Amino acid sequence: MNDPISDMLTRIRNANNALLPLVNVPHSKMKESIAGILKREGYIQDFSVEGQLPKELKLKLKYQGKKSVIEGLRRISTPGLRRYVGSTDIPRVRGGLGVAVLSTSEGLMTGNQARKKNLGGELLCYIW
Repeated sequence: MNDPISDMLTRIRNANNALLPLVNVPHSKMKESIAGILKREGYIQDFSVEGQLPKELKLKLKYQGKKSVIEGLRRISTPGLRRYVGSTDIPRVRGGLGVAVLSTSEGLMTGNQARKKNLGGELLCYIW
């Protein structure tokens, strides 16, 4: 597996389908930033970094009854095909119901934040 972000999204998707309360992901700063966005946007309850090297990222998933708050996750920019967008071309996910995660020169942020700051960047993934 040479795409750690795709691996993280797949682990979250699988845990959601199995209605698991927690999911562990190998830690990286990029994944920690994605987890921060997920928490801020209300898709997960909480996350924590645990252990010595190698560190782990523990995500506490969020459910409404027996239904996951995260309906879907989709990787857009892959190592084989990088996808970059300008600040005016940032797509709206599910008509504004979802979130586009971008890697910009000022770090990871949602599509809305990047639009406000007039920044483009690499379109990492969609979450809805």
